Amino acid sequence: MPFMFRKLRADIACILDRDPAARSAWEVLTCYPGLHAIYIHKLAHWFWLHGLRWLGRFTSHLGRWLTGIEIHPGAKIGSCVFIDHGMGVVIGETAEVGDGCTIYQGVTLGGTSLYRGEKRHPTLGAGVVVGAGAKVLGGFLVGPGARIGSNAVVVKSVPAGATVVGIPGKIVEDPSTKDAERFAAYAVVQDSDDPHSKAIQQLVAHSDELERTLETLKDRLARLERLEAAESDKNLRAVK
Repeated sequence: MPFMFRKLRADIACILDRDPAARSAWEVLTCYPGLHAIYIHKLAHWFWLHGLRWLGRFTSHLGRWLTGIEIHPGAKIGSCVFIDHGMGVVIGETAEVGDGCTIYQGVTLGGTSLYRGEKRHPTLGAGVVVGAGAKVLGGFLVGPGARIGSNAVVVKSVPAGATVVGIPGKIVEDPSTKDAERFAAYAVVQDSDDPHSKAIQQLVAHSDELERTLETLKDRLARLERLEAAESDKNLRAVK
């Protein structure tokens, strides 16, 4: 029991640290469905590990009904995991969520394989942030400290400290960037642009430059034609 209360205090402290809307430990304890879902999952997971599979699933089902968060009892959830808001979060059977991860509403940690006994769902390393609505699909690793942008669809492994956005997910911030270790709510990275968007913008700018060059050439060609016509008229008059 003392260990459980120490864990609870640590989980509450993590929420207070990451959510500026949280005003007190009592508010977090009584009003945060993400915290409730985690502790209901702990009970469901205990049932699952001890062979009480139906009871684990039923406990998980009750947790989903109470919190709007669905965590399969077989999933492994680390310490100080914060599910913020949480409505619509789905965490699959073989998913693993590392210590200190932050998961926002509408996130799916899903599987793409239909074979039982396989690692079908993703593993999140410590400190990963998954933005609202993101879908992480498959049995791969999202490295520690990585950030998944809101509504991204990630279908392959992500290096530690990287930031991924888009459909399909693309790395937009290199893991070596000095800000990579800084917590970012909703995995939003300030002053960071999608490299594909940058490439498209460069192509558009290059196209505009080519059009301007072509117009200049057309003007010069028209002037040359006028000069040639004038010279031809002059020569004809001289012959007459």
